[in-house]
Amino acid sequence: MSIIPLVLGLILLLTIPPLLFSSSIHDLLISKGLPAGLMPREIKSYTLDETTGHLEVILDGPCLTRFENRVYYESVVRANISYGELVGVMGLSQEELFIWLPVKGIVVNDPRSGLILFDIGVAYKQLSLSLFEDPPSCKNHGIISSYMGRKEQGFGVQR
Repeated sequence: MSIIPLVLGLILLLTIPPLLFSSSIHDLLISKGLPAGLMPREIKSYTLDETTGHLEVILDGPCLTRFENRVYYESVVRANISYGELVGVMGLSQEELFIWLPVKGIVVNDPRSGLILFDIGVAYKQLSLSLFEDPPSCKNHGIISSYMGRKEQGFGVQR
């Protein structure tokens, strides 16, 4: 009896379960009642502490995309996730009337309503869930340095 089939069987057994049970950040969002398109395609990895709900998403780098307005993702986005919401969000900003505001929370109260609620600190903004069905492509060239300069200068840019 040859040992090769046994070794091959063991290798197959050890490699298939991670493939079957691996999950993307987009799958996680859907399982938590949130749309997959809240996070861009350019994700390196993520970690989730199941006991606390602390989520950390590592992107390929800082990037910009557009939903209704422009959105800026830092290299790392953190939040506490529970069913239908991300709270204590850090690393995500949205442009409103030429001002960049940090997104502090994202809530889907009732998916049947077709609405998603963004807490941008000074106000709440309702958007259509349909904007977030598919993960967006996020651009990280040229525009990022422009954004970072404005962010660091704050209101001085507005004058």
